[in-house]
Amino acid sequence: MEPQLWVILTAIGAPFLAAALVPLFYRLLGEAVAYVGAAVAVVSFGLIASQLGAQWTDAAPWIPSMGVAARFTVDGWSLLFALLASGIGALIFLYSASYMHGESNLPRFYAALLAFMGSILGVAFAADIVVLFLFWELTSVASFVLIGYHTDESGSRYAARMAMLVTVGGGLCLLAGLLMLSVASEAVLGSQTFDLATILENDEAIRAALEERGLFVPALLLIAVAAGAKSAQVPLHFWLPNAMVAPTPVSAFLHSATMVKVGVYAIGRLRQLFLGEAWMLVFATVGLVTMLVGAMLAVRAMDIKELLAYSTASHLGLMVAGFGFISHYGPEAGVFHLLNHALFKAALFLVAGIVVHQVGTRRLDELGGLRRDLPLTALLTVVAALSMAGIPPFNGFYSKELLFEAAWTTAIDGGGLAWLYPAIALLASIFTVIYSLRFLAIFFGERPSTVTDVPRPSVALLVPPAVLVGVAAVVSVSPQLAIDLTVQNAAAVTAVEPIEVHAAIPTELTGPVAMSIVTVGVGVTAFPFGDRVRRGVEALVAAGSALHPSALYARSLTGIESVSERFGRYVHNGLIRTYAQWALGATCVLTLVGFVAASVPVPAVSGPGAPAAMALVLGVAVVAAFRITTAESHVTGVLTLGILGFMVAIFYILASAPDLALTQLVVETLILLIFLLVIEEVPAFYSEIEVSVAVRDAAFSIFVGATAFLSVLVAAPASETPLSETARYYVDHAVEGGGGTNVVNVILTDFRAFDTLGELVVVVLAALSVLVLIRMRSHGEEQRPDGDRRGEDREGPDQRDDRDVRGDGR
Repeated sequence: MEPQLWVILTAIGAPFLAAALVPLFYRLLGEAVAYVGAAVAVVSFGLIASQLGAQWTDAAPWIPSMGVAARFTVDGWSLLFALLASGIGALIFLYSASYMHGESNLPRFYAALLAFMGSILGVAFAADIVVLFLFWELTSVASFVLIGYHTDESGSRYAARMAMLVTVGGGLCLLAGLLMLSVASEAVLGSQTFDLATILENDEAIRAALEERGLFVPALLLIAVAAGAKSAQVPLHFWLPNAMVAPTPVSAFLHSATMVKVGVYAIGRLRQLFLGEAWMLVFATVGLVTMLVGAMLAVRAMDIKELLAYSTASHLGLMVAGFGFISHYGPEAGVFHLLNHALFKAALFLVAGIVVHQVGTRRLDELGGLRRDLPLTALLTVVAALSMAGIPPFNGFYSKELLFEAAWTTAIDGGGLAWLYPAIALLASIFTVIYSLRFLAIFFGERPSTVTDVPRPSVALLVPPAVLVGVAAVVSVSPQLAIDLTVQNAAAVTAVEPIEVHAAIPTELTGPVAMSIVTVGVGVTAFPFGDRVRRGVEALVAAGSALHPSALYARSLTGIESVSERFGRYVHNGLIRTYAQWALGATCVLTLVGFVAASVPVPAVSGPGAPAAMALVLGVAVVAAFRITTAESHVTGVLTLGILGFMVAIFYILASAPDLALTQLVVETLILLIFLLVIEEVPAFYSEIEVSVAVRDAAFSIFVGATAFLSVLVAAPASETPLSETARYYVDHAVEGGGGTNVVNVILTDFRAFDTLGELVVVVLAALSVLVLIRMRSHGEEQRPDGDRRGEDREGPDQRDDRDVRGDGR
């Protein structure tokens, strides 16, 4: 199929456009705006589905001079992820129409949900480092708004900040890791590129370049941290259960089907580039540990959404481990489970929302026997929960069996400690059966006395989970149908060798089949003793409570706040000079560190090379600058400062920049007027300046000036440096296109006229400020009927004297 970039751009852009128009739609339609969101999701789903079977990469130029383009790729992996995001997104909007009825701030909710969906689609199709990073961070921003939907609740705000800090921090790690790939691409492609698709096409050469530069392991670890933060891998899993304060539609969409799988998607996308022993050690180990820890914490959970949150982290660990294994069974398990988990876990979150909506509690010990009141919901839960447990023949079984195959094969080939892989996978799966049955138990057994009449849910609440469970049932009955439709092509993209994915009920006893039998048998047998198991897990958690990531996070925040308070006393002392020193000092230090890190050579200074008139003007400016520091009065100082400013304006004129000179003259005149207007309010005497303070300020001024001087030398191109493509374009078209001979002026007034417009706006605003000050001054002198003057200072002489000598020069 030929590239159809407009299809992908429309599918990604439609949710963002709809998000911008949500306030208007809400005015016209009210809460029915949810159906607009569902319609947009369906349109995106249809456009994406039209590309099934296609494989292409295309780009729309963005910053051609830097090689940055809005570049997108379509293949089996991106299509599977995008279809899940848009398809489940449509169901979530339908569900929200009923679930969010009567809630406040619905325009913000639906706008953020639409923007989030567009961001996820952008991540799925992005084939450029810059584009991928932008969409990656947009998912964090949108999730921050959605998790913190209940802005009046402290827990909601805390959870939103936690999710933002963890995921945005991971995003910065992703950027650093991807930039290392870009640096390595220069040795392979001849020039540095942000084209991720091209980098992956040359994976072996890029890998060799990374190893040669010593960047392979750092890039691998940075990407692992980024994926772990986004996909809630141990020890960065703690933010996910806290995010359950969000409304249930948010949990079902973000925290089961889409956002938390962004990290898994990135791992699958980059697998071919990094695959090896180091890759398996990191991702297979972290994934299986997360699978076990998440399952154990789900067993001890007393809240249904908390149970589902920890189980989500556990299943994400299964996917990460799958992509971590070198065996072809690994990517097959990761891709297939991404589909299966999205179906049953989104459905279970929606079921949890129905339970909370109809019963009014999320406590597991307060729920039971709900099948009598919610029979259809109970039926949906049976299919979804048994799928989550991996009980055959439900769809979750097939992908978990593939993981067992990958772990078993790795142990056979590696021996020794490699047998820990199947052992951990087996133990985690047993806990998975226990917590799945525990969730299912809320519909069976006796109903607690606290639960009275439970009304039937509306059709709008039942249809979305029913659709998800229906698709899961189809996959359970005919797994090969799902494989042929989407899984095969997606797995082929993430694998490094040709593969054929197959899934069926085993007919002979093998090691992985024995693992499945033990999992189901032990899990079902241990379920009646769930309280003992839960107490055992509680004891383990209590023993390591001091090292729990949530506790470490809380202590880190407390420490940061304490340091900030102490540090703030030195920074925020009310003196302008202190603020200026910290701002300028930090800027200079960062600049110098950047020069050192980039090994920028210090250019030689051959001489002033300036005409006599220009040198004379600069000399007068230097003299004026020194004279300001010794001025006997404020008036003298202000006038001397004006001389300095006017010398700078004359310098611009001599440098053939009359537009800058005009701006400088106008601004300087306005500043002079402002000083003269407020001169009466400035203290006449500040006390004597201490010698140590004067020396400190002089040294700091020299430091700032030297840094600025060095920056100009580094930034200024040498005379023999050829013009860049952009600069050459301006030079070639300055006369013909702009009708001028001064290239700088033509750039500012023609090629970049908006810059000049912005400068004019600044000048107008400054002029308006002066007019306001003048009017306020004259207005304040008007006499009141009682003889008082409006705005007159009513302080007594003693108070004014105290104010005039308040400062100590520091």
